[in-house]
Amino acid sequence: MDRILVRKRKKRKRRRKFLLVIIILFLALLSFGGYKAFKTYQAASNSYDDLGRDKSDLRDKAVSINKDPVSILLMGVEDYATNGDKGRTDTLMVATFNPNDEKLKLLSIPRDTKVDIIGKGTRDKITHAHAFGGKKMTIDTVENFLGVPIDYYAKVNFDAFKNVVDILGGITVNVPFDFEQNSDDKVAEKLQFDEGEMELDGRHALAYARMRKEDPRGDIGRNERQQEVIKAIIKKAMSVGTVTKIDDLAQEMGNNVETNMSIKEGLAFYKEYSDFNVSKIDKIELKTHEERMNGISYQIAEPQSLEEVRDALKEHLEIVQSSSETSPLSETATDGN
Repeated sequence: MDRILVRKRKKRKRRRKFLLVIIILFLALLSFGGYKAFKTYQAASNSYDDLGRDKSDLRDKAVSINKDPVSILLMGVEDYATNGDKGRTDTLMVATFNPNDEKLKLLSIPRDTKVDIIGKGTRDKITHAHAFGGKKMTIDTVENFLGVPIDYYAKVNFDAFKNVVDILGGITVNVPFDFEQNSDDKVAEKLQFDEGEMELDGRHALAYARMRKEDPRGDIGRNERQQEVIKAIIKKAMSVGTVTKIDDLAQEMGNNVETNMSIKEGLAFYKEYSDFNVSKIDKIELKTHEERMNGISYQIAEPQSLEEVRDALKEHLEIVQSSSETSPLSETATDGN
């Protein structure tokens, strides 16, 4: 009888651990888990796309996910207008993990930030990189903008975001002020948000994370709400009751998430960060200001803030930069054009 109890406890613990890579691939869009049984393995395999490379061009050699600091680019893609073909990135976040401090540093890049679109030869809003050239152009553009390698990516569409929140049974956020926001569906119903603690289903969580025009702080407030949503998803995903939902979450990942993190790497990632919790998330802020050019509004990165962000990411990734080395966008980051 004791052995049976031990086995059951081990199985329960293992199932809970398995949740970790599933939600981290989503970390939102990002959370944690692993995989159980063949069904889950198969679902996770369906989401794998290695981009035809074994490392970033900014790396001298490939990283080991359980030994080296690594970065993950999280892409939330709005693809309704294109019927799933490319579409724009409504959310762009860079997460860095370091096994030495077991912390996650999280940076949100405003979608209207004006950058060099790598492979397109133009300067445009960073959200358009995905519409022009998909995930690869987005990754190349982010690497050039921040001057750090992107080792892994996870791309998720709006349906997956809503479905995962619903599978988890909703999330709790602290709404900063009263506002209304259109839902993303065809009905475009006005959704009401009231100041204070509020329980959100998937549809409301997406609207809450996306709202920008009603926020007096614009992209800054929006980025903070997106990071709040991520923390809420991680917290809910790590709760005891979520272990029974692993299969549904894994299936959703397989259907609606793309990543270049293999199952083997995912399990190694879990092993290294098995004690992760929301208290280990440090937010990094990129300060921007609005400029209108030819009637179009852009966010322009503040040069000093951009350099501080690059330095913080490089430090966490343990990338040594010589004093003579210049940042890849040092010539264009300050021009405002």
